[in-house]
Amino acid sequence: MRLAKYLAHCGVASRRAAERLVAEGRVTVDGKVVTDPARAVGEAQRVAVDGDPVTVEEREVWALNKPAGIVSTARDTHGRSTVTDLVESPRRLYPVGRLDADTTGLILLTNDGALAERLTHPRHGVEKVYRARVEPEGVSESSLRALREGVELEDGLSAPARARRLGPGELEIVIAEGRKRQVRRMCEAVGHRVAALERTAFGPLRLDHAGDHGRPLPPGASRRLSAAEVERLRAAPRARDRS
Repeated sequence: MRLAKYLAHCGVASRRAAERLVAEGRVTVDGKVVTDPARAVGEAQRVAVDGDPVTVEEREVWALNKPAGIVSTARDTHGRSTVTDLVESPRRLYPVGRLDADTTGLILLTNDGALAERLTHPRHGVEKVYRARVEPEGVSESSLRALREGVELEDGLSAPARARRLGPGELEIVIAEGRKRQVRRMCEAVGHRVAALERTAFGPLRLDHAGDHGRPLPPGASRRLSAAEVERLRAAPRARDRS
């Protein structure tokens, strides 16, 4: 098995993140640094990341209602609280995608690299739903139409989004991409600053049903997903399948 795939299979990181770990020289095989993510490895070989041995773990997926001020990384070099600090699991979990520190709401954590890749790679187009409070409050039909058609950002045209008003100065925006601060930048492109942003759904999982027994998941709370919920995530339809 290729080294990057092996690391993802062991729950260290997604395939793409594992490739970066290898390229950065943080991975050893039988005590020697390897920088080729395509290097073949077998179960009898000793693989380590940052000196810590890597072993196959039981797969877990957790849902977390991220509060503001928490960063979406497994570790933070500046000593800030991270999403992994809020999940009580002995596994080496990492976030599936990112939410900005000042963005709240639903984020998934897992040690299943294949699932993380399935949920985040653009080619799969798994939808994420956001509720944005914007200023100024008056959002015109032309602004909504621009969001629905795609707006020009500094890193290229955004894919069409689904956008609708929920109330004065409040929008629901559904995207299937995952660019950095994308929803905020899309709103700014049509003349509205985002004052507050919450992710309310990721694929088939909704924040208001993500708690125990289908109840809302309180801010800062987390819950391990059932096998059936994980399978629904794994089978999440692409955005175009919904059209």
